Amino acid sequence: MQINTEIIGNTLVAKLFGELDHHCCGEVRTAIDREIDKGRIKNLVFDLDGVSFMDSSGIGVILGRCKKINELEGRTLIIRARPQVDRVLELSGIKKILECG
Repeated sequence: MQINTEIIGNTLVAKLFGELDHHCCGEVRTAIDREIDKGRIKNLVFDLDGVSFMDSSGIGVILGRCKKINELEGRTLIIRARPQVDRVLELSGIKKILECG
């Protein structure tokens, strides 16, 4: 898993590449939390265009970061999920609580 982060104003864009599963969730969680904890981030965008596979651990990472952003009264958005990842998002119910574009 590779993660590239970019800060645009008060929004963190996290571009993920590879498989978002239990093997790499700690790394992703740490990288995103590090940026959020610096105190200048209010919104979070997950760009999943490069994610080829995601399991329930990946859902947990997304929901955990969403909770942190909600505490900051910000918004979390998921964009560009591939069809197989979008299906996991749909089945998990995450698309009912987060914006997906």
